[in-house]
Amino acid sequence: MRILGIDYGRVRLGLALSDEEGILASPLPPLARSHGDAERVAEIVQGRNVGRIVVGLPLRMDGLAGTMAEEAQAFAHEIQKHTGLPVDLVDERWTSSEAERAMLEGDLSRERRRQLRDGLAAVLILQTYLAMNAPRRDSAEPSDKR
Repeated sequence: MRILGIDYGRVRLGLALSDEEGILASPLPPLARSHGDAERVAEIVQGRNVGRIVVGLPLRMDGLAGTMAEEAQAFAHEIQKHTGLPVDLVDERWTSSEAERAMLEGDLSRERRRQLRDGLAAVLILQTYLAMNAPRRDSAEPSDKR
């Protein structure tokens, strides 16, 4: 089962998709916001074996929900209604700055950073979710059964 990650924004939706094992997230092309975004997301999940959706929750630095967080929550609810899939919210306070820093370190041009920012933010949101929900491996397994 794959998981779709969404970086909610007023202009664009950043998108990322996990692999079947839920280990690695890869960016998808962002969606320019328009009327019917929930239906467009429902179309994206069809045929991709998506079983869950994760939406970034842009909390304020003090941890409280502001206007953008409320919009993201309402958007997550709409997505759930249109897809019938479970939708989780993940704190994304640092994803945009992490994405920007990674692209600056990669010496990408301003235009290239603009093109990649939303997808990379969605990847970071989804990777955070995948890491938080990864099955725990027992590190006490014996390496030798003598």
